[in-house]
Amino acid sequence: MHLLKFPRSPSSFGNAFFLVGHHVLDIRVFRKNQRCFRASISCSAVRNGSIEQLSDARLIYSVAPSMGHNQESHPESHFRVPAIVNALEEMQLTSKFRGPEVIELQHFEPASVDDIASVHARAYVSGLEKVMDQAVEKGLIFLDGSGPTYATATTFQESIVAAGAGLALVDSVVACSKIKGDAPTGFALIRPPGHHAVPQGPMGFCIFGNVAIAARYSQRVHGLKRVFIIDFDVHHGNGTNDAFYDDPDVFFLSFHQDGSYPGTGKFDEVGSGDGEGTTLNLPLPGGSGDTAIRTVFDEVIVPCAQRFKPDIILVSAGYDGHVLDPLANLQYTTGTYYMLASSIKQLAKDLCGGRCVFFLEGGYNLKSLSYSVADTFRALLGDRSLASEFDNPNILYEEPSTKVKQAIQKIKHIHSL
Repeated sequence: MHLLKFPRSPSSFGNAFFLVGHHVLDIRVFRKNQRCFRASISCSAVRNGSIEQLSDARLIYSVAPSMGHNQESHPESHFRVPAIVNALEEMQLTSKFRGPEVIELQHFEPASVDDIASVHARAYVSGLEKVMDQAVEKGLIFLDGSGPTYATATTFQESIVAAGAGLALVDSVVACSKIKGDAPTGFALIRPPGHHAVPQGPMGFCIFGNVAIAARYSQRVHGLKRVFIIDFDVHHGNGTNDAFYDDPDVFFLSFHQDGSYPGTGKFDEVGSGDGEGTTLNLPLPGGSGDTAIRTVFDEVIVPCAQRFKPDIILVSAGYDGHVLDPLANLQYTTGTYYMLASSIKQLAKDLCGGRCVFFLEGGYNLKSLSYSVADTFRALLGDRSLASEFDNPNILYEEPSTKVKQAIQKIKHIHSL
C-alpha cells in the first residue's frame, strides 16, 4: 500500500465549455462567459430550439462511469454505473424509449481546476494530477488508507469528468427554470462518489466533492445564493459537511446510520460562526427503514427547507442504506428511494422552481442499486413505483421505532423545528 503526500505546486486547465447532446439537441454554453449565461439564455449558441426541448423534459441525466478507475474486488468498482444504465435500458427509462421526457446530456467538458478548487485545496488538486505518473507505473496506488481510497492512471481525468457531468446538469436545470417555473430534475450517474472527500484531500472511496463543487458553482456562476443539500447516503457526508460548516448560505442536511463510517455526523454538529444552524446531522439507529424515513422527511427535511428558502436543492443520493447492501445495517427498500425522490422533487417544485439535481454516491449491491435508481427515475418522471416487483417484505424486521422517535425529537429540539 502506498500512502502519498501531494506536492504543493498548482496547475490549471483554464476555462471549459460543454455540449449537451440528444440526437439533434445541441446547446453550447461557455463557462468563461459566466455573466452572459446568468443574464440570458439567449447568450448561448442555441440551435434547433434545443433549450425549449430541454425544458420540455421531466428528467435530464448524465453518465460518467469512470471505467478506468477500478480496483478488483473493491465495492466501489467500475461495474456500478454500467449496472444502473443497463437496468434503465431494460426497464425502458432512457431517452431511447421515453422520447422528449428523458434527455441524456452528452459531450460535456470536465470541471476546471477553478471549479474543483472552489471546494478543495489547490495543492491537493495539482498534487493528485501529478501522482498519476506513479499510478501509471504501479497500476494502482492508495491515496487514503481509511477507505481505502485508491487511484489508477485515469483517476484524475475521470474524476474531473464526473464533476463536470454534475455541473452540466446544473447549467441545464437552471437554463430550463428561466423558461418555465417547473424545471426538469437532473441526475448525475457518476463515480467516483464525492461526499467523503474533504477540502484537503480524498477519503472514503471519494476523490472530489461533486455535490459541494456543484453548490459553489450554482452560487458563483448562476447567482443561486441559497443551496440546500440533502444527503441520504447511509454514511455521513463529512466532506460536504466540512466544506460548508461555517457558511450560512449552504444548508447541509444528512441522515445516516449512527456509528457507521466515518464516525462523524453527530447531533451536535450544527455548524459554526455565521453558519451555526445550517448544518443538520441526524444519526439513525441500525434497522431504521421506510417508516422512519417518511417521518424524517415530513418532520425534519420539509420544515428545514421551508425555513431556509433555497434557490436550488442538490442531493447526495446514496443507495447503500438498502436492506440488501453489504456495507451497512439499515433496511431501506426500493420503495423508500421512490418515496424520497418523489418527495424531494415536489419540495423543489414548491420552493425553488423545480431546480434540483441528484448525484450518485454509494450503493454496492448491484441489483438493489440498479433497481433503486430505476425507481428513482420513475418517481422523477411521475410513473408509478415498481418496487413491489423487487422488494421482499419477508426479509424486513421491526424497525426500532422508539429509538427513531427519540432521535427525531432530539434533532427537532436542537434545531427548533
